[in-house]
Parts: sequence; C-alpha cells; structure tokens
Amino acid sequence: MLAVFRRELRAYFLSPTGYIFMGFFLLLSGFFFAFSNLFPASPSYINVLGSITFIFLIAVPILTMRLLSEESRQKTDQLLLTSPLGVTGMVLGKYFAAVGMFLITLLATCLYPIILSFFGTIAVWEVVGGYIGFFLLGSAFISIGLFVSSLTDNQVIAAVVTFSALLFIWILDWVLQGLPTDRASGIVFACVVVAGIVALVYFSIRNIFVSVVIALIGLGGVAALYITNEFFFDGLIVRALEWFSLLKRYEDFTMGILSLSPIVYYISFSSIFVFLTVRMIEKRRWS
Repeated sequence: MLAVFRRELRAYFLSPTGYIFMGFFLLLSGFFFAFSNLFPASPSYINVLGSITFIFLIAVPILTMRLLSEESRQKTDQLLLTSPLGVTGMVLGKYFAAVGMFLITLLATCLYPIILSFFGTIAVWEVVGGYIGFFLLGSAFISIGLFVSSLTDNQVIAAVVTFSALLFIWILDWVLQGLPTDRASGIVFACVVVAGIVALVYFSIRNIFVSVVIALIGLGGVAALYITNEFFFDGLIVRALEWFSLLKRYEDFTMGILSLSPIVYYISFSSIFVFLTVRMIEKRRWS
C-alpha cells in the first residue's frame, strides 16, 4: 500500500493535475478569505471554511478522475491486479494519496488564521474543529470520486459523473424539502429499494434463483414491517436520503462543535465507498 501511496502522491507533483487542484483550491479560498476576513479585518475565520465547501464540486473531480480510470485506459491496472499487493492495498494507497494531496493543500490555508491573529483574538479551537470537519468532508467526497473513477476508463466521464454526484449531494437538503412524506410513498420507496438490490445481485452473479429468493425476502420484510409498525414508512424517503446529507453534518463543525457522531459518520461513509471500489475492482479482476 505504501508503494502505491508514494507513487500516486509523486504523480500529482509530476503532472499538471496536482498543481491545477492546488491552484484552483488556493485561488478560491484566498478570494473568500480576502473578502470575508482580510479586507474587513474580521477575525471570524470559521465562516470562510463554511463558505468554500462548493470548491469540492470542481476540485474533487480534478483530483480523482485519473486515479483508476487512467490505469484502465492504459491497461496498467493488469499489472497492479496481478501483483502480490492485493486490490485492497492498491485502492487504499490511491485513496490515501488523494487525501494526502488534499491535506497538503488544506494545510497551506492554515496561514490564513495566522494572519487573522494580527487583527485580534481568534477562536483557536473553533478553527481547529472547523479544519477537522472540512478535512473529513473532503475525504468523504474523495471516496465518491474514487468509486466513480473505478467505473470507467475515461477521465472526462469520471470527472463529469463525480461532479454530478457531488452536485446531487450539494442540493440534497433542498430536494428533501419537496419530497413526499406520506405512508404510501414510503412503501413504494421501500419496494423500489428492494428491486434495486435484486437487480444489483442479478447483474453481479447472473443467478435468477438467488435473485428471486432475495426479492421474496425483501418484499416479505416490507410486508412484515407494515404489519408490525406501519408508522415506519411515514417519511421513509426523507429519512433514507438524509443519510447522504454530508453538508448537514458539517454544520456542527462550522459552529465550532466537535461532535463524535459526524466524525464517525464521515469515516463510515468514506469506508463504504472505498469498500465498494474494492468490490468493483475485484469484479473486474475475475471477469
């Protein structure tokens, strides 16, 4: 894993990708810092971190679009897949390299609160908490980009799909406000989820018998839930999609609140998408 990590991290500095990412990130963050804090001489730096989260919509696709798609395009992924390293080590090495590049860029912005300290007293622990939350949020977004990069061998497609996925997460809180919360919609949503799981299983193993069994179990579970607790389906769509609301959990950090719950959530979210990436590469390896 360390060999892949060093190779990928070095590749960022030997190609335009790393410099484009750093330049874009620092340019926009510096712009917001100047107009939010430097010019008005305001020591409240935490608002800057909360305002520049939209940077991830463009910065993350730049950072992750080549991680696995480039390997597939150049057929060099076969060398990695047949090496004794293992798929998990390869994926983790690439993920931590992207996160490391993001961390290096983020550390460069630590100069901003130092500058603000000349204008007055800053809330040190509030800034530290904000940086921790910002780093965890960026790491979660990077895990999504890594997974998307494993789905295609075209960097442009990987960047566009990653941008679309992050944009959906960005506007998710607004979308949730217009979703139905009645019981019937919840039941339909649960059935759609079961159908999606069945389709995923079928296209993965091509076994109609197993797929039918899973469908019956899933529909039986929906029926059992309705009989035992029909109120479970009230607002089910909103509750289910709220799990993907990364920005909502970042609000605690913007207020200087360092809570264990969002930290565990971000780590779990990133782990799930890294795991999905490993499974996707494993499927490609044996296909």
